[in-house]
Amino acid sequence: MDKIKQALTNIFKKHRIVFWYDAKKELRHEFETLELPGIEKIELKNNEFGVKHHILREKPEQKFLLYHEGPQPPDLDNWLLDVLLAHGEFRTDQAGIWLSELELGIEFVKIIQTHADFFNAAKRREKLKDLIKPDDTPGMIRLKMMAVCAGAEPRVDEILENLLAEIAEGGEDKFNLIRRCNLDTFLWDQLKRNYGYDPETAGMRDFVIELFKSCYAMGTDGRIRLTGDALVFLKRWKDSIRHHKAFEILSNECADFLKIEQDLQKQDCISLLELDYFRLIDQKILSDLVQNVVERTISAGACAVVVRQRRQNHWYKDFVHLYEAVDHASQFMQVLDEVNLEMESLVEGVQRYAELWYRPDQLYRKYVYHVSRSGQTTLMQKLSDMMENLYSNTYLLTLNNNWQRIVDAASKWQAPPVTLQSRFFTDYVRPFLKNRKKVFVVISDALRFEAGQELQGLIRQEDRYWAAIEPCLSMLPSYTQMGMAALLPNKEIAISENNTGSVLVDGQNSQGTAYRNKILQKAIPQTARVLRADELLTMNKDDCRGLIRDHDVVYVYHNRIDATGDKRESEERTFEAVEETLQELIKIIKKLTAANANNLLVTADHGFIYQHRALDESDFSGSEPEGEEILFRDRRFVIGKKLLEKPGLRKFESSELGLKGDVEIQIPKSINRLRLKGSGSRFVHGGASLQEVVIPVIRINKKRKSDVSAVEVEILQGASTVITSGQVAATFYQSEPASDKVRPRFLRAGIYNPADELISDSHDLAFDLSSENPREREIKVRFVLTKKADEANGQNVTLRLEEKLGGTSHYREYKSIRYLMRRSFTSDFDF
Repeated sequence: MDKIKQALTNIFKKHRIVFWYDAKKELRHEFETLELPGIEKIELKNNEFGVKHHILREKPEQKFLLYHEGPQPPDLDNWLLDVLLAHGEFRTDQAGIWLSELELGIEFVKIIQTHADFFNAAKRREKLKDLIKPDDTPGMIRLKMMAVCAGAEPRVDEILENLLAEIAEGGEDKFNLIRRCNLDTFLWDQLKRNYGYDPETAGMRDFVIELFKSCYAMGTDGRIRLTGDALVFLKRWKDSIRHHKAFEILSNECADFLKIEQDLQKQDCISLLELDYFRLIDQKILSDLVQNVVERTISAGACAVVVRQRRQNHWYKDFVHLYEAVDHASQFMQVLDEVNLEMESLVEGVQRYAELWYRPDQLYRKYVYHVSRSGQTTLMQKLSDMMENLYSNTYLLTLNNNWQRIVDAASKWQAPPVTLQSRFFTDYVRPFLKNRKKVFVVISDALRFEAGQELQGLIRQEDRYWAAIEPCLSMLPSYTQMGMAALLPNKEIAISENNTGSVLVDGQNSQGTAYRNKILQKAIPQTARVLRADELLTMNKDDCRGLIRDHDVVYVYHNRIDATGDKRESEERTFEAVEETLQELIKIIKKLTAANANNLLVTADHGFIYQHRALDESDFSGSEPEGEEILFRDRRFVIGKKLLEKPGLRKFESSELGLKGDVEIQIPKSINRLRLKGSGSRFVHGGASLQEVVIPVIRINKKRKSDVSAVEVEILQGASTVITSGQVAATFYQSEPASDKVRPRFLRAGIYNPADELISDSHDLAFDLSSENPREREIKVRFVLTKKADEANGQNVTLRLEEKLGGTSHYREYKSIRYLMRRSFTSDFDF
């Protein structure tokens, strides 16, 4: 009785008059005992005419329940047919009960009868009821039923994404439920209407294959069977946070079935730049790109454009290190083609290295790092062999052979106005103290100049940070003990006359933080402090602020590059250690500035040479050091007394190097190594090459006000503002180059109808171009319109750029322009 009462109450919410035909004559008692407040009960018993007058004329506002014991009369004999059709009916069969439960009218009974299996489950009925709206049509009800089966929102694309996700996992339970509920025909109708899918025998796997096949064909002039909406769906699906894994699995399966690899052999990589439906496309582009760079048939600019365009594509994350490696190789070759490695003096060599010659070192380092991270040695073998040969022979050896002639002719190791490392404290630290300012010095072991130059750029990208770099000439020999000693306050520096290689500062041992702390505090009593980077990074906020408050000078020692490169078992990770160092130094700088440190200096004890390839016999000096006494020997220098002159070695007296004492130093010429048992030889320092002796000094200051902006972007208005076809080409212009202080802008672009609904595919665009040439800061995009765009024909639509609000999933409009949609009927044909 309660179910009947509840069902009738629901129907009366929609209808004033409700008919109840008790076909099996089983429910008279329920009718007679039923109590519904405000509702008048009438039994139909050959009194239809009078009842009709009563309910329509006498009481037009009253609610009525009209009960008839027996089946509904035939329409021709039913005096109340017009009233029945205009109002509601309470049915006591199963279909009627379900209709009542769902608060649906009798017009939906066919849906109940056709899809009975769906309604057999109470949970499905409950979920469907939550989705139903008063103005739903039968088609909308079926769509929502399908959504319940698929566990999705009632949209064809979302239902499809859930079904494809299940297929990717090897299951078909959701689709089988749709089929069991007799909804599969409706599904195929929807796929035909939305995407043009109309095969002889429909199937989900068949649809997946046709989806990938047609979308690939749209970009390669192949045979297209689906509509542009299918392409829009595919793009949305692959970019979905929830479903991109399913896309990848099915993409790889379809690539095999469709023999995409064989087809790609016939395609030019440039024609594929906008396509990312298969992983193989990136492999094809990279294979061609590597070959083009090796053969020198592509310019550095053109290579950069290819790499930049692929950054926005789906599979880029899997190939990022390969793309970056090829890009850096291409830039390396261009720089090498243009550079002149001649010099006339020590100062010219140092200055030109700091201005330009450091770039091949930096680009080579980046190349080796990214190739190592990619793990794709076979693909990159020819390019790597070429890079190693160009770097070692054309650049590194040539540069340092030229430099060696200048070193050989020099009577003193100095290059004014370039600061000699032994004057670091006097020239860089002391001026802050004279002006009663605190200064904080970060010394990173083996941070060579090119890495320091990259660090400067990273610092400048941070808001409110200013940084400037200049070269400093390290002491010789360019090894850790010497460099660390030279950076301390000093009047004289001397190498110990023993076999330790240690260095004395004003007669005091300088090896280790404890001795360095003594030397620093002697020059600055009470207010100087030395500590290791790991000690600083583990300090809490209060301790760090106390460190800044209580000291005028703090030296922070950081060691990752040298610690990694100096060991034979880890030297091949040198460039990885450089990348880690850059990130760690940023952390150190931020930690200090967060504790109110305003003036910072970053420098190094020495640089280094690193060649990734295995060394040849020719990389070692043919001269063996000899003399009265060999005190200390390393791969790039020897310390001794009365050393013999050798053609492959350059000998220095201590006084020539600005050192006190009687020891002599010999250094292999150019980039040659000395043999040293049990030691690695690819990573070396201690010699006089530009890579070893030009070290960075980076001045850093944190400002009070923001000094970072973002690039501006314009939508270039074409000759026509009328859309007449299914595709729209648009050009976006980045008005200024991206730089340290002008950050890139990342926008989403799409076309929207007056109801603010997306009617095209959506593009994520990165405006990060750094070219000074305005034409090279244009980005061209092709939008594919969906079927929904037809509804906007004759109306204004909006091409809109949107920017994501930081830390949220919401977007706000950045810029937009309007178009008039005026498509003819011929634009509906896809081919």
